[in-house]
Amino acid sequence: MAGFRSLARQVRDPQCDMALRRYSLRKCLERFAPYGHRATWDHLCSRTGMDPEDRSPDPASLVAALDELEEARAVWLAYEAKFAERRKREKHDGLRSPGSIDDWHRLTWGGCGVAWCDDPGVHPHEPLAEVLRRLIAGLERKPGAACPVCEDTRLTWKHGLAHEPSSGPVCTHCGIVVPRPVLTQRALAEARRTRLLVSA
Repeated sequence: MAGFRSLARQVRDPQCDMALRRYSLRKCLERFAPYGHRATWDHLCSRTGMDPEDRSPDPASLVAALDELEEARAVWLAYEAKFAERRKREKHDGLRSPGSIDDWHRLTWGGCGVAWCDDPGVHPHEPLAEVLRRLIAGLERKPGAACPVCEDTRLTWKHGLAHEPSSGPVCTHCGIVVPRPVLTQRALAEARRTRLLVSA
């Protein structure tokens, strides 16, 4: 099975036909898709002007989409390397029990669904790398009451997510499932209460 980098080479290869280049970009999303496969594809298409159904898109748009994806992947891989180094130090120091961020990170290893958007048409509009930088900054500071990506405080609890965990706080502005470790217990309780009010 081809890895992300070899698929990226195919996307850039002008000798490949456009259908294969497009297919290779879609396969890249099986290795790295911060919003989930469908929402990340929708995001890349909307940012580059590609029609999501076009089997022969403009080559410049295809490469622009790959460039954005690769920049975001570099941000995430740097975070994962830092995370792995921290866990190694903690284990060496005798801290074996993972914390809540570690539990969340385990579900997102590799970068698929880090900023999961359950509705593929609702996702942040900023470049993927910027969204991931904001998310990582949120994970590295004390918990708060707002979405780390857009700073909106309107969160609602959603059940039946197509991702693990299957329920959680969703930002009503940018659409991401907000990682629980970035929120205070009060903010999580308020999101659950909002869900109950919406259902009633």
